[in-house]
Amino acid sequence: MCHYFIQAKYPMTDNPLLPLRDKITALDKHLLELLAQRRALSTDVVNTKIEANIPVRDIERERILVKTLIEQGKKYHLDEMFIQRLYQIIIEDSVLLQQRILQEKHNQHTIKTAKIAFLGPKGSYSHSAMRRYAGRHFDHVEESGCSSFKDIFEHVEKGLVDYGILPIENTSSGSINEVYDLLQKTDLHIIGELSLPIDHCILANKHTTLDQIDTVYSHPQPFQQCTNFLENYPHWKIVYCDSTSSAMEMVSKLDKPNVAAIGNKDGGELYGLQVLEHNFANQKENITRFIILARKAIDVSDQVAAKTTILMKTGQQAGALVDALLVLRNHNIVMTKLESRPIHGNPWEEMFYIDLQGNLATLKMQQALKELSSITLFVKVLGCYPSDSIF
Repeated sequence: MCHYFIQAKYPMTDNPLLPLRDKITALDKHLLELLAQRRALSTDVVNTKIEANIPVRDIERERILVKTLIEQGKKYHLDEMFIQRLYQIIIEDSVLLQQRILQEKHNQHTIKTAKIAFLGPKGSYSHSAMRRYAGRHFDHVEESGCSSFKDIFEHVEKGLVDYGILPIENTSSGSINEVYDLLQKTDLHIIGELSLPIDHCILANKHTTLDQIDTVYSHPQPFQQCTNFLENYPHWKIVYCDSTSSAMEMVSKLDKPNVAAIGNKDGGELYGLQVLEHNFANQKENITRFIILARKAIDVSDQVAAKTTILMKTGQQAGALVDALLVLRNHNIVMTKLESRPIHGNPWEEMFYIDLQGNLATLKMQQALKELSSITLFVKVLGCYPSDSIF
C-alpha cells in the first residue's frame, strides 16, 4: 500500500528517496572496494607468513582487533553485536583465503578446474555447499548431481569426478548415519570440510497461501530438523524425497496450490517457487557440516589449523574404549567428535569415528596413533585436512 502511495504522490523523478538511495548505493560500492583491498592485503600477509613460517591464525590479535573496533564503534553509535558479527565474517574470509593459498603452495596444487559430485539436482543444500567450496578453491567447476550418497562415493572412486561433497552431521538432527557407514568401506580420503548455515523455507508456487497447503515434500533430514514447526500443521501429509531439490522440482511441476516443499531460498528461486515461511528449524543455529572426499590424501601445512579423522575398532572387553580415549588425553590431543556405528555383518560390534584437533604429521599424533594401534583391533586414518571451524 505504502509503495503505491509514494508512486502516486511523487513521479519517479521527484521521489525524495532517490537522492538518499543514490548516496547509500555509492557508499555500498565504496565498502565493496575497501573489502576487496583488505582481502588483497590478506594475500600479501599470507605470503609473508609463508616466508617467515608463521601460523595463519593469531587468535589473540583477532580478539584485540575486534575489541578495539567495538570501542571505536561506540563513537559512531554502532551496535557492539553488529561489529562483532561483521568482523567475524571478515576474519573468517581472510583466514580461509590464507589457508587456501598456503595449502596450494604446500601441496604444489595448481589445478583450477574440477568436477565435483553432490547429492541431488541443482538447488539442493549439497549443491549450495558444493558451489561455496568450489568458489574458494577453483576458477571453474563441472557440477555432477547424484541420486544417492553411495553414488557420490562410487563416482569419486571410479574417477568419474575429482571430488565428492557429502553432509556428515547437522546441529539439529545429528549425524548422518548412511555417510558414516559408507566411510567404513571406502579407500577415499577426507581432504576438507565446510560448514553451511541452513535456513529451511516453506516453498510453494505463486499465489499459494500457507492455509491452502495439505501436502509437503522434502528429504527426511529437514522434516527431522523442523518437528516443532510441523506440529502446528498436523493435517499436512509428509512425502519423502531423495533430496530437497527433487522436492522443489516436484512442487514446481505439479503447479498446484495445495503442495509445498521444504528447501532453501536459492533452490526455490531456481524452480520458480516463493517463500511462505523460513528459519523455523528446531534449533535457530542450524548448521550442516560437509566433508570433501578425494582419491588422494593431502598434506596439511603446520601453519594451518588441522583436523584428523580416524576410524577405530576396539575389543569388546570392559573399558576398551576408555583405554583408547586415555591415549588421546595422555598425548594432549583434543577430541571434537566421537561417533559409533554398528559393523554390518558383525552383530553387536561397533566402529568408532573420531575427529581430532591436530595435524597427522606431528610427532604427538603419530605416537598416539601408534599406541592406539597396539591396544585396539583396527585403526585407520580417514583424512587430515584444514579445519573450517574458525569461531
